[in-house]
Amino acid sequence: MPEDRYGLDDLLRIMERLRDPETGCPWDLKQDFASIVPSTIEECYELAEAIEHSDFDHVAEELGDVLFQVVFYGQLGREAGLFDFPGIVHTLADKLVRRHPHVFADGDIEGIVRGDLDERQVKEQWEAIKAEERRARDQVHALADVPVAMPALPRAQKLQKRAARVGFDWHGPEGVLAKLDEELAELREAMAAGDDAAITEEVGDLFFTCVNLARQLKVDGETALRGANAKFEARFTAMEDAMQAEGRCLEDLDAQALEERWVAAKAALASTTG
Repeated sequence: MPEDRYGLDDLLRIMERLRDPETGCPWDLKQDFASIVPSTIEECYELAEAIEHSDFDHVAEELGDVLFQVVFYGQLGREAGLFDFPGIVHTLADKLVRRHPHVFADGDIEGIVRGDLDERQVKEQWEAIKAEERRARDQVHALADVPVAMPALPRAQKLQKRAARVGFDWHGPEGVLAKLDEELAELREAMAAGDDAAITEEVGDLFFTCVNLARQLKVDGETALRGANAKFEARFTAMEDAMQAEGRCLEDLDAQALEERWVAAKAALASTTG
């Protein structure tokens, strides 16, 4: 082991060794672009969880895991003659400089721009540059490059933001609230008719409208839902702990007793956080 800390060149060499056809790791040698996608997604979620818990020791570790995914793709690309890690870095740096003309004068990393833009102007400029890049790729539709593989909630947010940029949007949250009432009515009609396909469709419309409402209220839907998940988990776990302290389990309770326990758990947690 070297006396100094490992660097990026060491990491790239480790990746080469792992993929060496004769002396590499059997698992790593079996992988391809498609097979490591689930790991990439999982590592990103683990990073997000560490950040949410301010677990910064693990944030550094999880960032390393995410970086390893990029290095892995770079090695696969090099082996297939498609691209390599230096090419990934160049493409990223080129894009960042191109999309920040308010920072890098004349496309020079050390070029200093005199004069300031506010956050709104920066966002508008950023989107204009991205739109020009899409046109250069012959992507004439506003929604053309919103990845289908994205999780449904953030993809809904992105689709709505793209549509809003060309003027297809509500004027405020009140209109979305009215639409929410409309979607609820349509869901009730589908439920009354016992139409399973229509129920699924209307539930989807209801979710999509809720995402729109969050966007109008300047709330990130993914963050809000993750917070709701965490809150539910904490309350439910508190119910279980209270029952276990009595030598019982939740399955022993009827619906009314469960509701009473839920209210008690909410109150108990509120008193400890309030």
